[in-house]
Order: sequence, then structure tokens, then C-alpha cells
Amino acid sequence: MRNIILLLLFAAGFCQKSYSQNTLQYYINEAKLNSPLINKSKNDIKITELDLKQIKRVLSIPEIRLQGSVLFAPIVSHDNNTKQFQLISDDANSYTGYDLAYSDGGQYQAFISVKQPLFTGKTYKSYYEQANIQDKININNIELTKRKLEQLVGYQYILCLTAKNQAEISKSLIDKLNNQILILQKLVDNAIYKQTDLMLLKIETENFNIEYEKYLTEYSRNLFDLNLLCGINDTDNVDLEEVNFKINADTISYSKFINKFKLDSLNIITKQKVFDRNYKPKLSLFANAGLNAVYVPAVNRLGFATGINFTWNIFDGNQKTIQHKKSFIEIETIEFEKQNFVNKYNTRKAKFLNQIKTIDKQINIVQNQLTEYEKLFKLYQMELSQAQISIMDFKNLIRDISEKKQENLHLQMQKQIFINSYNYWNF
Repeated sequence: MRNIILLLLFAAGFCQKSYSQNTLQYYINEAKLNSPLINKSKNDIKITELDLKQIKRVLSIPEIRLQGSVLFAPIVSHDNNTKQFQLISDDANSYTGYDLAYSDGGQYQAFISVKQPLFTGKTYKSYYEQANIQDKININNIELTKRKLEQLVGYQYILCLTAKNQAEISKSLIDKLNNQILILQKLVDNAIYKQTDLMLLKIETENFNIEYEKYLTEYSRNLFDLNLLCGINDTDNVDLEEVNFKINADTISYSKFINKFKLDSLNIITKQKVFDRNYKPKLSLFANAGLNAVYVPAVNRLGFATGINFTWNIFDGNQKTIQHKKSFIEIETIEFEKQNFVNKYNTRKAKFLNQIKTIDKQINIVQNQLTEYEKLFKLYQMELSQAQISIMDFKNLIRDISEKKQENLHLQMQKQIFINSYNYWNF
């Protein structure tokens, strides 16, 4: 089952739909593909799989070892009033050196040993359950990381679009002013308006040009930040497509965020089960064969030995009880955090929905004002061509239209940010 899940995760990474390099989905896909956190979680799944294989082999496959050792304990014999160096003692009575009882002159070992644990099925089951929960935690972390990246990339993408649209607003007003300058130039040539009026309108055009360049610089800077966030090595200025977030259907009964707390609790429980296996009786079969001698090795010292090893941790200062208390406290902490999250979770979603509703009302008001401003602009254009309005009034109108359009854009982008944030939490 774990291998199938892992295969699906990688397949999703390599089989993503191809998107144009100026769309939000393209940047989201690149951010997921280049995310160190997602990559780490995928590798953690692999490591968990290998850990479980390793444990299974330790518990089920015999451990075979080759062992060998040679020990020399030479002495200086004083028998018969002599001082004779003996590498291997010849039953000396008076000597200097280790007591002969220590080694009988030396030790020679060379054998193969086998150790086979017995009745390990329940122990492996505990490790398997722990690995299974850890896999689910990693998979859930991948989903949460993807969701967080969608929010962060979406937010940065909106910042880019905001600067881009601000530049477009300035550019459209520059074009309108340039058209009026052409008309005004003729009126100045006919002495209907003064040269200072023309200069005033040109200065205002330059002001919008400065704003235009400022917004282009901001767009380029935000685009660099977007590429950094997504791990994209690109320095080109691309024309990003517009985006329009929609509010996702409400999630009530299930949430990946809530699932995280559930999995964390299960992880503590499975770890406790593994820890408790240390207090169960352990039985293993062992055997060895080879050379084991204390005198010069000989063929008649070849042999074998076999037996059963039994261990059972009866008492260790109540560490098991202490560990159970620690696990209980950890689960209590997770439960408290879960309840705290649920309370904030519902409040947070309600907050964003209320902000979206409020900003919709503001957008309607501002858009109605812009409609009236456009009507007024057309009237001012006509009056300007007939020399019935002052250039200062016309300039002020252009400035008011610019500010109102910027306000409308700010509200529109703020709404997109609120929807993006709501959709993140409504998961």
C-alpha cells in the first residue's frame, strides 16, 4: 500500500498539466516541483520504507558473524633459579606475569556464530503500524505544504498583477493626456489657451510617466520575488495573465489541518507500542562452530556450541510508567492545540468571508463613481475643445480619476487576497 501511495505522489509530480509560463498555475506547479519541504517529505517516505525493511530483516533473518581473536600472556619463569621467558607457560610454579588462571598461557578463537530471534511477529507489527502512521504524516505534510505554496504564490502573483495594473492605469491616463495635448496645442496656436496651460498639462503628463516607470520597476521586483519563491531561474519580464479567484465550497466535516492533529496523536500511540515491546520476553536461538582453545591450536579443539538466549526486563525503575505519562501529556497537548485551532479556524474563515462581503460593497460604490467620472471626463473634453474650462480643473479631474482607479484596483486586488486566504484555510 505504501509503495502505491509513493508511486502516485511521484506520478503526480511528473504528469502535471503543462501551463503557459505567464499563468498562476505554472508558478504554483514550479513552486511545488522545487519545494525542499515536499522533496524532504517524499524522501522521508523512502527512508521509512527502508527502515521497516531493515527492522524486518533484524527480526526475521539470522545474524551470521565471523569472529576471531588471539591472546598471548607471556611470563618470566623463575623455576630452578632461572629467569626464562616463556610465550606459552609450561606449568611454571614461580613466575612473573599474569596469573596462569587468567589465560592458561593464551586464548585462540576462530568461529562462525549464528543468532536467530524467535517469535518476533508482534514486534514487527508494532514497527509496521508506526511506519504506516509516519507515511500518512508525510503525505499529509506534502498536501499541507502544497496548499501553503498555493497561498504564498497566489499572494505574490497578486502583488505582481497589482503593480502591472497600476502601470496600465498610468499608461492609459498618459495616452489621454497626450491626446488632449495635441488638441490643446492647436488651441494655443490660435491664442485660445495660453502657453502656460500647455506646459501645465505636459508637466502633469510627466508626473504620470514617473508613476508609470515606478510601477514597472515594482512589477519587475515583485516578479523576481515570485521567481525566487517558486525556485525559477529566470530574469525575463513576462506579461502575467490576470487571475480571478473563486471561493471554494465550505469544508465542515474534514480538513487536512485537523487530520494533522489526529495523525500526530496516532504517532505517539504507535511509538508507545514500540517502546512497550522492550518489556516483553525475548527469545533467540544461537549457535557457533570453530576453534576455541587456550593452548596452541589443534584440530582436536574444533567444535560447536548451541543454546537459547532469554531476556525479560522485569524492573528498570518504573521507566515504562514514566514513558506512559509522558505520552499521555503529549496527547493532551495535541488535543488542546487541536481544539484551539478549531476555534480559530471557524472564526478565521468567517472573518475572511465578512471582509469579502464588505469589500464587495466598497467596489460597487467606487465603480459607480468611476462611471460618473468617465461621463464627467467626456464633458470636460468637449468643454476643453471649446475653451470653456480651465486647464487646472481638467488636470485635477485627471488626477481624481487616477486616484479613483487606483482605489478600485486596490479593492479588487484586496478581494483576491482575501479569497486566496479563505481558500487556504478552507481546506
